[in-house]
Parts: sequence; C-alpha cells; structure tokens
Amino acid sequence: MERVLRDRTAAVIFLGPALVIYVCILLIPIGWSIGYTFFSGSPISGFTFAGFQNYTTLVQDRRFWDAFWFSTRYAIFVTGGQIGLGLALALFYHFYLKRSSALIRTLVFFPVVLPTVAVAAIFQKLFAIAPQYGVVNAVFDLIGLHSLVQPWLGRGQTAFWVLVIMDVWRAMGFYAVILYAGLIEIPAETIEAARLDGASGWALAQLVILPLLMPITISALIFSLNGTLKVFDSVVALTGGGPGNATTPLTLYMYRAAFTNNAYGYGSTIAVMLTLYCLIVSLLAYRFARRDV
Repeated sequence: MERVLRDRTAAVIFLGPALVIYVCILLIPIGWSIGYTFFSGSPISGFTFAGFQNYTTLVQDRRFWDAFWFSTRYAIFVTGGQIGLGLALALFYHFYLKRSSALIRTLVFFPVVLPTVAVAAIFQKLFAIAPQYGVVNAVFDLIGLHSLVQPWLGRGQTAFWVLVIMDVWRAMGFYAVILYAGLIEIPAETIEAARLDGASGWALAQLVILPLLMPITISALIFSLNGTLKVFDSVVALTGGGPGNATTPLTLYMYRAAFTNNAYGYGSTIAVMLTLYCLIVSLLAYRFARRDV
C-alpha cells in the first residue's frame, strides 16, 4: 500500500476522476457565483459591472435581515428539537426497548423517507381552519378552548411554530438512528463499571454516556445546523414563505431575487452570505467539539 501511495501515476488514476468531478460540481459554481456578485442583471437582459453595489444593497436590505433572522431562529429551534428528541429516542431504544426496538425505530424513521410535499399536505390538513376545522382546531373546539382556534398558517408567528414542529417530526427519527449507532458503540463494560460505582439514571447519562457520545452528537449537530440554515423545500411546500414574508428563509429570498426578479447578481450575493454563515456556524461547532473532547 505504501508503494502504491508513493506512485504519482497511481495517485492520479485513483484521485483524478473524483477531483475533476469535485472541481466541476462544487468549486467552479462557487467561483462563478462569487463572480456574479460584482454584476447586476440577468442572462436575458445582460450583465453590467456593479462593483460592490450588491453588497451595499444587501447590508441595507431589511428583507434580507428579516430572512436572516428567520433562518437563524428556525435553525436554533429545529436543530434543538431534532438533536434533543433524537437523543431521547436513542436512549429509549438502547436502555429500555433494547433488542425489541427495531419496529419502533422503523416507524419513527418512516417520516424521513416521505416526500416533503406529502408531509406538508398532512400538516396543512392538521392545522386547517377552512373549509372545515383540521384536527388541531377541532380538538380545541371540542374541549372548549375556542380562543385557541385560529388560522395557524395564516399568522406569521404560529406558521413559524407549525413549520418547526413539522421539520422536527420529520427528522428526529434520522438523528435518533445516528445517535443510537453511537450509543451501541459505547463499551458495555464502561456503563456497568459506572453502575457499580453508584451511577444511575440521569447521573449515568450526564457523567458517562453523554461525554462518550459527544463526538457523534457534535457531528449530528453540524449536520442538522447546515440543513436547517439551508431549508427550502419545507417552507415552499407548507407556507410558500408567507403570510407575507413572515416565513421566508435566506434560500427562498435568494431564489426569488435571482429567478423571480432576474437579479442574478443580488441573488448570488445572498447565496455567498449564506455560504459564509454556514461555514462560520460549522467552524464554531467544530471548535466547541475540539475544546470539549
């Protein structure tokens, strides 16, 4: 193996195709997008050099900051729900259901493979108010909580929470499986030794299990944060960014700027800012992991 690794021809043969694909699919489009940020216009109307005008406009754009704040809030709550509930489910699988957890794991994981449009349609029916009450409003009406009967998807604040609930429900099974895989790798002898020393329940989880599970937890955290900061399909399918712009994330705002308003330069500027934001968040999470491991 050492001889093969020292052979430059072999290295080019094995790494060359993957490197070419990586450059063509990832690096060149990134460079192209960065180049667009210095121009205004579109392929139809033509491009005009604008210098840093797109960046100046972005800093002064209130809708951009509203979308930035929405994306940040969404990422915090959804990531917290996905990792928190995923961890709780993983602990439940491993310490309570044990070998009989296969069926439950499959059922909880099932929403992950459902199409986003189908999941959004289910939640639209659950929280509907017209032409007839959905399940949520019907239950509130039945038990006499008439003040809670409302157009959940017609108000910005409540639409945000419906979106959070939907995406946490969709993905918690996925993170439960990832964290469960980390749990089963913890040596049984370590847990048994901690129990013999008197650790049990929350103390066992806090002092032994969670520290040993920290590397996989941080990986899941970074994965979830990057996914939630770049959310697009869930929002489009459930709320369309509305009511108004109340549930418009950076990805949808970027799409509208580039493909609806034909401002490719400004759309690319938003995309670059989103990429930098995801990179900074990932680096901060990685630094936190290196400090605690």
